[in-house]
Amino acid sequence: MNDSLNILEINHQIINSDELIPLLTSYQMLPQLLREMIIDKSISQWEDSTNIPINFTHEEINRVQAQFFKQQQITNAAQETAWLERHGMTKTQLTSLTTRKLRIEKFQQATWGHKLESYFLQRKKDLDRVVYSMLRTQDAGIIQELYFRIQADEHSFAQLAKTYSIGPEAHTNGIVGAVEMGTLHRSLAKQLQVSQPGQLWQPTRFGEYFVIIRLEKLLPAQLDVFMRQRLLRELFEVWLQDKIQQLPASERAWLVSKHTVEQIDRKTVA
Repeated sequence: MNDSLNILEINHQIINSDELIPLLTSYQMLPQLLREMIIDKSISQWEDSTNIPINFTHEEINRVQAQFFKQQQITNAAQETAWLERHGMTKTQLTSLTTRKLRIEKFQQATWGHKLESYFLQRKKDLDRVVYSMLRTQDAGIIQELYFRIQADEHSFAQLAKTYSIGPEAHTNGIVGAVEMGTLHRSLAKQLQVSQPGQLWQPTRFGEYFVIIRLEKLLPAQLDVFMRQRLLRELFEVWLQDKIQQLPASERAWLVSKHTVEQIDRKTVA
């Protein structure tokens, strides 16, 4: 890195300050940079407003730095010094870099940790997982006949799904899951949420398909360590998007790539 504040040298290529923003934009790196800057500024403002600094124990610092050194293949003090010189960083800056993820996690816990139980209950119906059998065709006559065969125990659900179903479930004997309710087609999820294990539903139309459903197993979501981490990240992302929406339109424009396209709802019957 060049000593000048206005010039960056990478791989024998000198980049002037006027060229840096266009380069970040062309490589679609600017949105991520601005996102991280918003996070850091917002957390600092939160610390100032609440008078609750986010601190780390020596054990925490040693742990995250050990993980970082392992990733960077730094095994001794000389290699650490060389790495700092190569990246133009001080030890203080290195500590800030290695503890940043932990800083965000502590901020998440301090801000939303007390809300997790209520948020979990609010989200639980979408977080519950199910295993179910499904058979689908586009022929209304065939689906009704298959339903009667299953109901009369003339053939197993698995056998008929393997033979007649036109979705990927044909390769798994009709079994789908375990999958979260929230990832399913809304009507299908609603049907499964009121089902009892082993309950066979009459053929129902979902879009272009006629579908037979049978709930095999319900796996209720649990508020364990991993779920807590996931929900904290969800709440953090909602907060961050709100922060982004509060930016002036001219600044928000930097966060939208020219290649951005509309998101397609990927929730399907399966």
